[in-house]
Amino acid sequence: MDAYECTDYFNLSKLCEINMFTNRVIDGRYREKREWLTVILKMRYSVIPAIILRVTFCGFFGFLISLLDYFNFPVTLPTKSSIVPSLVLGLLLVFRTNTAYERFWQGRQLWGKIVNTVRNFARQIWVSVEENEPADRKVKEEIIRLLVAFAIAGKLYLRGQSVNRELEGYMPKKWYEKLKTMNHPPIHIAFWISDYLQYQYERGCINPYQLTAMFKMLDRMVEALTGCEGILNTPIPLAYSIHLRQLLLIYCLSLPFQIVNEFHFWTGVVVALISFTVFGIEEIALEIENPFGYDPNDLPLDAICIAMHRNIEDLITLAPSAATRKLKVKS
Repeated sequence: MDAYECTDYFNLSKLCEINMFTNRVIDGRYREKREWLTVILKMRYSVIPAIILRVTFCGFFGFLISLLDYFNFPVTLPTKSSIVPSLVLGLLLVFRTNTAYERFWQGRQLWGKIVNTVRNFARQIWVSVEENEPADRKVKEEIIRLLVAFAIAGKLYLRGQSVNRELEGYMPKKWYEKLKTMNHPPIHIAFWISDYLQYQYERGCINPYQLTAMFKMLDRMVEALTGCEGILNTPIPLAYSIHLRQLLLIYCLSLPFQIVNEFHFWTGVVVALISFTVFGIEEIALEIENPFGYDPNDLPLDAICIAMHRNIEDLITLAPSAATRKLKVKS
């Protein structure tokens, strides 16, 4: 199967989403200010579906407290008593969100490193490795496509998926079958690439300086993937998450007692709005702390891999090989 067919394994709707995201985010033309009203109505990317039950519960609880106040039950608390807890909770939320976004941004930087290294690595292999035999061109193309396969295998590994047909078009059948038996497919792909480079050095197709430079780029790819594994395997401590959620719930349920004397029957609405704010911030942090999944707010790894595939295929089409240049010189 030809490598050009690899994108057939994505269904049509997924490809449409990837193309839309690529046009707006990767190309840097996502105009948030102009699309302000459109953005706030996109429920798929919002945390509202995840927090709506909590917000509704807190709002209903606030309404019940307003009813008790209406019938002269002593349910009011002094407002000033909530100042210090509110400040402490605000600081905890800021820390939680910043920690999650730092993980998200670190993941994006690591994948940017993979993209840059794959492009440079492919260019160096295509231009520097000499072709002494007719079969060398085909092998070179297979190895260059393995660079994209490394990224795709890394994506699947970070998502907890096994090797699937998405990788089949990037390598010979026997390699694909072998890869399905491996515990860590990206590392095995890196081994194939390094083995190819060592063999080309022994054949005299690259010099020691080129070999060293290419090995360093391969090391950078593996290091970037290892960094992503570090993010994936180092979650936010569970005790911190549990304690923060307990504090959020206590705060939202104690809020009606402090504001009912001022807002009366509007207490439920005000509590719902405040609950929406604090629960939403906490949910956003939860959404982005692991940026390698399928959620709408995760990194667009599918789009990134497709972009690398297109870059590599363009390179193979346009860049002349060393053997071609030799023929031009002779003629």
